[in-house]
Amino acid sequence: MTATAKKFGRVPSAVARLATSPELLNGFLKLSAIFESTTLTALEREVLIMTVAARNECHLCVAMHTATLTRLSAAPELVAALRAEAPLPEPRLEALRVFVHAVMDTRGEVPAEGLEAFTGAGYTQRNALEVVLGIGTYTLSTFANRLTRAPLDDAFAEHAWHAA
Repeated sequence: MTATAKKFGRVPSAVARLATSPELLNGFLKLSAIFESTTLTALEREVLIMTVAARNECHLCVAMHTATLTRLSAAPELVAALRAEAPLPEPRLEALRVFVHAVMDTRGEVPAEGLEAFTGAGYTQRNALEVVLGIGTYTLSTFANRLTRAPLDDAFAEHAWHAA
């Protein structure tokens, strides 16, 4: 929880709710730290997280990671597209978003052409497996946040989001 407070400047209410299961919180925080150490860039990781969060309709995660993208100086058009679950303006990041959906939709059994499109955009087999790690990590988070009905902290109110 100390690391989370350091990252966000406080402990978000969702994290406090997850702490009712120290095992779940510890697992999520460890997986999140491991995911942050992958070869995907910070922006690519956030694209993945936002894709999972929007797909899983986690209003809290979308708001929190909108704030993260803003801190990363992500283009407003990119952030808007991620929040709208729309195609991304940058082809490489769009290939990532499409691949994340393909992995989720097929439960990992992505057709050869889907994997080829991903690697054709400059990603590697290692990146493909890192996508699986990210999906697993943030599916855990989004499901837990929805289960606990985690409220949106005031600090993220300006980035409030609701599924279409």
